[in-house]
Amino acid sequence: MDNYINTSDFAHLRDNEDPLHHFRGRFHFPHFNEKEALYFFGKSNWLMPKTAQYALIHELEDWHKYGVEGHFLATKPWFSYHKLLTKPLAALTGSLESEVVCMNTLTVNLHLMMVSFYRPTKERYKIIIEAGAFPSDYYAVETQIRFHGYKADDSLIEISPRNGETFLRTEDIVRTIEQHGDSVALVLFSGVQYQTGQRFDMQTITEAAHKAGAFAGFDLAHAIGNVELNLHDWNVDFAAWCSYKYLNSGPGGIGGVFVHERHGNSPDIPRFGGWWGYDEATRFQMKKGFVPSQGAEGWQLSNAQVFQMAVLKSSLDIFEEAGLKELFKKRDDLTGYLEFLMKELLIRNPAIPMTILTPTDKEQRGAQLSLAFSERGRELHKKLQDIGIIGDWREPNIIRVAPAPLYNSYCDVYNFSKTLEELCTEIWG
Repeated sequence: MDNYINTSDFAHLRDNEDPLHHFRGRFHFPHFNEKEALYFFGKSNWLMPKTAQYALIHELEDWHKYGVEGHFLATKPWFSYHKLLTKPLAALTGSLESEVVCMNTLTVNLHLMMVSFYRPTKERYKIIIEAGAFPSDYYAVETQIRFHGYKADDSLIEISPRNGETFLRTEDIVRTIEQHGDSVALVLFSGVQYQTGQRFDMQTITEAAHKAGAFAGFDLAHAIGNVELNLHDWNVDFAAWCSYKYLNSGPGGIGGVFVHERHGNSPDIPRFGGWWGYDEATRFQMKKGFVPSQGAEGWQLSNAQVFQMAVLKSSLDIFEEAGLKELFKKRDDLTGYLEFLMKELLIRNPAIPMTILTPTDKEQRGAQLSLAFSERGRELHKKLQDIGIIGDWREPNIIRVAPAPLYNSYCDVYNFSKTLEELCTEIWG
């Protein structure tokens, strides 16, 4: 952080030296009042790759040309289209290619995973999650518990930060798992906490869950494409994600799952079967009796969602071209620059009621800072929106700012900081 300087010249210099700076031109930016917006909304919905439109048009043309025969005659045959996404998703998740598949949407996938990995018994029926988990995760867990005939009040354990702290300590998570021991069936955490931006120690959580005899699963909605993942070596049982956040696949974009090979190669593990999860070699023989494909593909249900996959592929191609090592290096530097500027702002303006919720340690966060305001935060967020600075408001008092390494620049971060200070001065003097 000592290398940062709060000047426009410094920001321009860093942009000129940035090997990824040219990727900015590969995305469409929204405009407000005929000016390009400052876009920091990647935490919820990233920008559109310019190649996405071509990718969709290409599949529409093949549909026009071949009709149903596009399953086998299209330039990228639809029958095997999902396999085009396997290699980049394996790289992003630190998995074997057989352990990942692109399918469905996030919450659907969480439910499908819990069919396999939440199998409560009279003695072992509890689920441990973080307090303040994304509501959809909570709803999925709550309704799964009720579906099995248990009560959430008794079966759902939520871990909160210590009094006066804003994020969870790993030792507290491990201690809670140990305390409940033989009664825990599943530990289900996010990879990155959506409000605070805290990156969880997934390896340690997994080890603790397994030691207690429970399964370990993760919601990677805010982690995939954002932080380093090594799911196979961490021995994670399963994970699920969406792709419209850091993976740029657009609103409602297709999700995906990871299933560790020790489960994926076990045909007897309980699951809900479907046409596209049936053994690929004999799928069209239309036989009775579900025979799953090997690996994560055995959890598929329906035909590939080709149009959504085409958009996602256009983004994953950019990830492959940029390289994860360079992306994550810039992520840390760009987020670090934003943190430096926010701390300087508070030193100059101690009356601003702002707190940085996200951990300072770069190993415990990704491309995000969550800024909490004890008062008038929504008013500030509205002022930012009105002049074309797009961040993300989360109740009750949080503005999430996500400097995306693929398309945000150091000048973006610097200009955000200067404008934020001006608006804060208007509000708080």
